[in-house]
Amino acid sequence: MKAMIFAAGLGTRLRPLTNDRPKALVTVGGKTMLERVITHIAESGFDDITINIHHFGGMIVKFLEEKSNFGLNIHISDERDLLLDTGGGLLKARKFLEGGDDEPFLVHNADILTDIDLKAMYDYAKQSDTLSTILVKPRVTQRYLLFDNTNQLRGWINKKTGETKPKGFNYKPGEYNELAFGGIHMISPKIFPLLEDYARGERVFSITPFYVDECGKHAIHGYQPKEDYTWLDVGKPDTLAQAESLFNLHCSG
Repeated sequence: MKAMIFAAGLGTRLRPLTNDRPKALVTVGGKTMLERVITHIAESGFDDITINIHHFGGMIVKFLEEKSNFGLNIHISDERDLLLDTGGGLLKARKFLEGGDDEPFLVHNADILTDIDLKAMYDYAKQSDTLSTILVKPRVTQRYLLFDNTNQLRGWINKKTGETKPKGFNYKPGEYNELAFGGIHMISPKIFPLLEDYARGERVFSITPFYVDECGKHAIHGYQPKEDYTWLDVGKPDTLAQAESLFNLHCSG
């Protein structure tokens, strides 16, 4: 089972902590974000992991070497020459994520800490034969992905400005479920030629606009686990402090 961890970001929201290290190597409860994500992924059955690097990327390479790659098959997708954003980063890592079958692969942001059952999400994506299955949550934000009652993505809205996408999308309040992206996807390898066409030669682009623009043509589903789970975006100072308290409480308990 293959997975990719997005660890190339600049971590601007966590400055000054990221002035001398990549965000993925900021510690939470005595362990780096990256170690916590790798451990969770591995425990869920993913043993072939690609990690993209940019900001202080050499430190991530050294960290993995010191940890003997946690006993896993780990690849580095090197973006130190140019930060490619999520869509471009995914395309660059294509050679590591494609295989001889159409099994979905996991994509996980390095700053998302969660105990969600990733294997259950993987099984859902595989059984549903989706192009992408996206973890979503009903949390307060300015920008929402819009899903119908079959969990199919239909559009996007910025609640502050009223802007909607894709072009020509007819948004009616109450017609769709407004959900926020949770930083985890299960993606079919079938996405790669579609991303190539969408990029039109551009190297740097985000995957979210692709999802929104293409949702009328492909099965792109939102996924909400039935069971309760912990989820934290630790890419911000307030949530990082919250995560520190949570993990310290667990350790002391």
